[in-house]
Amino acid sequence: MTRVIAAMRADVLCVQEAPRLVRWRARRAALAAAAGLRVATPGRIGGVAVLAGPRAAVLHAESHALRGFLGLERRALALAVVEIGGARLAVGSLHLDLNGPARVHHAAEAVALMERAAARFGATIVLGGDINEQAHQPAWRYLAGRLADCHAVAPKGDGLTFTAARPSMRIDAVFAAREARVVSCGGVDAPIADLAGASDHLPVVAELRVGH
Repeated sequence: MTRVIAAMRADVLCVQEAPRLVRWRARRAALAAAAGLRVATPGRIGGVAVLAGPRAAVLHAESHALRGFLGLERRALALAVVEIGGARLAVGSLHLDLNGPARVHHAAEAVALMERAAARFGATIVLGGDINEQAHQPAWRYLAGRLADCHAVAPKGDGLTFTAARPSMRIDAVFAAREARVVSCGGVDAPIADLAGASDHLPVVAELRVGH
């Protein structure tokens, strides 16, 4: 996994299914450090986290438990406001449920939280996540209506993310506020064995330019 993370050369990394049980803080810190990053966000609910690279100054971080649904896993939003080269980004990591109504509710809840943080810090929204549905479905359509689907704007490759071994669906994405210029968005240049061994999903990398 660390080889794949290192291959991204990311300034900011949105993680889903981060360690959240025994020694979760130490395990998250070790994962980040092995890839030259650091953990930016607090909390373990929902297994989401934002990691930051050396160029990213973390100005603010928060973690929000999203509305609970009876019988479903508790979901959360990890959010960090970072500054890179003078540009401020409000970066969120999200992992939506397999349940359709829960996905739609949590997508709207997450966007509201992101908009609040972005307004407070004068930052541009970037939201990365495992959406657990495809682009024609309601939660994805909601997110793409409020933010730009980066792969749709500037695709790099086919964008398929699941399964890692035999990708046939795009269910993971990076969304960004429309004032950000999407240079490219797609997969990671890493050996397929490393990618399939790191996760059952393929990672998504977006290159964005914000400001002048």
